[in-house]
Amino acid sequence: MSKFIKQINYPSDLRKFKKENLQSISNELREELIDVVSETGGHLGAGLGVVELTIALHYVFDTPKDKLVWDVSHQCYPHKIITGRRDRIKTLRKGGGLSGFTKRAESEYDPFGAAHSSTSISSTLGMAVAKKLSNNKNKVIAVIGDGAMSAGMAYEAMNNAGALKSNLIVVLNDNDMSIARPVGAMSNYLAKLLSGKLYFSLRETIKMVISAFSKRFSQKAGKAEDMLRNIVTGGTLFSELGFYYVGPIDGHDVENLVKIFENVKNSNHKGPVMIHVRTQKGKGYKPAEVSGDKYHGVSKFNVSTGEQTKSKSITPAYTKVFAQTLIKHAEQDTKIIGITGAMPSGTGLNLFEEKFPDRTFDVGIAEQHAVTFAAGLATEGYKPYAAIYSTFLQRAYDQVVHDVALQSLPVRFAIDRAGLVGADGPTHAGSFDITYLSTLPNFVVMAASDEAELVRMINTSVEINDRPSAFRYPRGNGTGIKLPSIKEVLEIGKAKIIKEGKKVAILNFGTRLEECKKASEKLLLKGIDCTIVDARFAKPLDEKLIMEIATNHEVLITIEEGSIGGFGSHVTQLLSDRGVFDTGLKFRSMILPDIFIDQDTPEKMYETAGLDSASIINKVEETLNSNIILAKNKISN
Repeated sequence: MSKFIKQINYPSDLRKFKKENLQSISNELREELIDVVSETGGHLGAGLGVVELTIALHYVFDTPKDKLVWDVSHQCYPHKIITGRRDRIKTLRKGGGLSGFTKRAESEYDPFGAAHSSTSISSTLGMAVAKKLSNNKNKVIAVIGDGAMSAGMAYEAMNNAGALKSNLIVVLNDNDMSIARPVGAMSNYLAKLLSGKLYFSLRETIKMVISAFSKRFSQKAGKAEDMLRNIVTGGTLFSELGFYYVGPIDGHDVENLVKIFENVKNSNHKGPVMIHVRTQKGKGYKPAEVSGDKYHGVSKFNVSTGEQTKSKSITPAYTKVFAQTLIKHAEQDTKIIGITGAMPSGTGLNLFEEKFPDRTFDVGIAEQHAVTFAAGLATEGYKPYAAIYSTFLQRAYDQVVHDVALQSLPVRFAIDRAGLVGADGPTHAGSFDITYLSTLPNFVVMAASDEAELVRMINTSVEINDRPSAFRYPRGNGTGIKLPSIKEVLEIGKAKIIKEGKKVAILNFGTRLEECKKASEKLLLKGIDCTIVDARFAKPLDEKLIMEIATNHEVLITIEEGSIGGFGSHVTQLLSDRGVFDTGLKFRSMILPDIFIDQDTPEKMYETAGLDSASIINKVEETLNSNIILAKNKISN
């Protein structure tokens, strides 16, 4: 029975309880979290690991006046429950519901959205500097996971924070990497001592005293102190970056966490502090604790057994099709390499790694490094496949431009999660890759309309050795079509006519092809017979075929799961350059709208985007009738 947690709607309620009640509150919060995610699905393991940490932080710090940023914020579910959102918590990741990440528009307790990783130290440093300039004494705290610490941006921020001597508190949530010795009573005791006000003061006093003596004595004394601290705490790296290091400490001992946070909060120390907390991902729920991924991301599940509700689809997932096809090629070609940025299971490269452990590289959350690492491999004649989500590849755009495209290096980009992705919402939607890749010289950009086309595009990419290439595919399952052999390749820049009709031509790029077919069937009942073309390539375009359908049809419509500036824009440029618009062609480009679309089912999201079959029908009819509408407007004027 929940004795305490139901009384806590906001952190101010939490602070009314005694410290000895905090562990019971943590236990109840963990139970509520399990119950919630069993119904909603989502990220469970990370949240289970930070329950005590969440309670301690909100108990000690005056949130929301004190700013608390979670990074990556998939660990924020416990935080949401106790910050005024309990009544909506079971709407997590649903249409119109709460985001699965922190979101500024959702709550004043979410000062920064961090659905992608490694941004917390930079953002909170900005907040800390702003508070200093405003003479605001409130605290700023970043909670960053050990995985997020693998990104270069985190170290850039720490370097700057140390140089600025900003009053910033960084909590390193270490739940996986072996970057510290086992936590024990002595370690906890030292952490308390080293975080105490007395030690901070004594440390500064010693520095002042020894500065009056010779430089040689000062250097020796300083080295001795640093050596002692680093022997007992292991914080050499963070100390060198200008942080006062505390830890490692047990992240599940809530009373100890509270004491240390109070010490740090009340100290007179000037400059950034790193509090190293060891936690267990999946803590407190046996199925998660024994699972290899600690229930990182789950579908709905049975709380008693931990059994997850599996998809009933009998069609293969695009991600699995990619992995299995790449494995087949790698069995024949020893030059093929798989690269991922901390997403081996998400990209399917975990399957590749089982077969080829020496040819699989997980570089951590370091997409910039992943791309240039791949470029280096390509210079030596290898065939690197950088399997990265569309939205994550955005972080490495500079490397894609300078290190890959500019040098025409044959790096292959397997772009997973292309298009709208459902419950993860706009932060994970692959909306921009067509645009940001198709603008680059020396690139081949492909989009699969189904899983068979994905296989052909992988096959094709294996043979492209003189320039970079990319093929995009969505999250989810394919259509169930028979897969071709790995020998079937595409002619570069060659589109495919799916159906021939009259008057209207629909030029599709990506997996909206099925919606185009549905629309075509309904339009035929209205006497409108459509030509449907699967473009396959956004770059290079099939200029010959596009010109043919543009001159032989009254209406040409392009459709893509991407933003402005992508496939449709390139077609527009081609038609403009060739003077086709002067002939009276009615051209329309259907793209993602100029908004970030909130989470929902993919079907609902595409309906909102205006890229479903009903929207295609409306666009065709509206375009066909455009001359009539214009004529009526002229008469009325």
